Amino acid sequence: MIAGDGIEVIEGDCLAAMRALPEESVDLVFADPPYNLQLKGELTRPNNSRVDGVDAEWDRFDSFAAYDAFTRDWLEAARRCLKPDGAIWVIGTYHNIFRLGASLQDAGFWILNDIIWRKTNPMPNFRGKRFCNAHETLIWAARSETARPKFNYDALKSLNEGLQMRSDWLLPVCTGPERLRDDEGRKAHPTQKPEALLHRVLVASTEPGDTVLDPFLGSGTTAAVAKRLGRRCIGIERDPAYAALARARLAEVVRAERAAVAQTEGKRQAPRIPFGQLVERGMLSPGEVLESQCGRHRVKVRADGSVVAAESRGSIHQVGAELQGAPSCNGWLYWHVRIDGRLKPIDVLRQKLRAEMSS
Repeated sequence: MIAGDGIEVIEGDCLAAMRALPEESVDLVFADPPYNLQLKGELTRPNNSRVDGVDAEWDRFDSFAAYDAFTRDWLEAARRCLKPDGAIWVIGTYHNIFRLGASLQDAGFWILNDIIWRKTNPMPNFRGKRFCNAHETLIWAARSETARPKFNYDALKSLNEGLQMRSDWLLPVCTGPERLRDDEGRKAHPTQKPEALLHRVLVASTEPGDTVLDPFLGSGTTAAVAKRLGRRCIGIERDPAYAALARARLAEVVRAERAAVAQTEGKRQAPRIPFGQLVERGMLSPGEVLESQCGRHRVKVRADGSVVAAESRGSIHQVGAELQGAPSCNGWLYWHVRIDGRLKPIDVLRQKLRAEMSS
């Protein structure tokens, strides 16, 4: 069970832990699996100092076939946990992301996007024999081809100053105070992801109260961001030291107030309000006059929610279009009503009613 704060850290093997979870119980999976870097020796800088890279036992596989078998197993277990309209994010480098993509498709997932995380401060290529590896790739996939996963388009647009969010994300790697370190000042985890990256992922494809599963929790970034944003999270980590690190980190995270994590909703998510409901609620009266902003056209409201002009009657949209000789019209913005002596679009009344319904 998830703890009272909505966050649980499970210490143990991810396959066993996921198979023990209820079927179709999580909304989203975020997975940062082993990279399978295939290092043949230590990485050193030009001054012969050692690069603190990934050389732990958990990133070692005997062959590509062994890595693929591991990937198939954990993807199958993760898919079992996902709700029918759930989705998964996986992240990797050129070492493993292409194998992950093929395995996702083989497992029945439906790829929606690939995202390029371009690092503002990547590690240089010290040997000078290849390009500087300045990005990682994320794959976003639905549980199945017919699934309808959440995508908070308007929240992302708000996050991006009103512009549509693109599939190339420019974010720094984890540095400074955010980088967890051990007692000797070394990186506590070699592949700690920046919280900004997980913030964007969770804003994109979850809502407050949703449950996120991270089968490779590591230093706990997914759980930390989930807690702060009012999501629930199940994190699985097999290394006791990393699990302890994640728990200590989570103890310091403060969950934001409910109102602070509410996300911008688009028109598609907003409840539909028929014009007639404004009449029913007494916000407009039968016989009340609506007019266009320029004052050229006027209509009267009828008790059944239609409007009537001299030679036209119907919905606010139909009559507005006919009077303008236009193929269509958004009546909510075209027709205005006098409120405190000033003309305001009737959409103001609709938004007021929506606010009452959601309170």
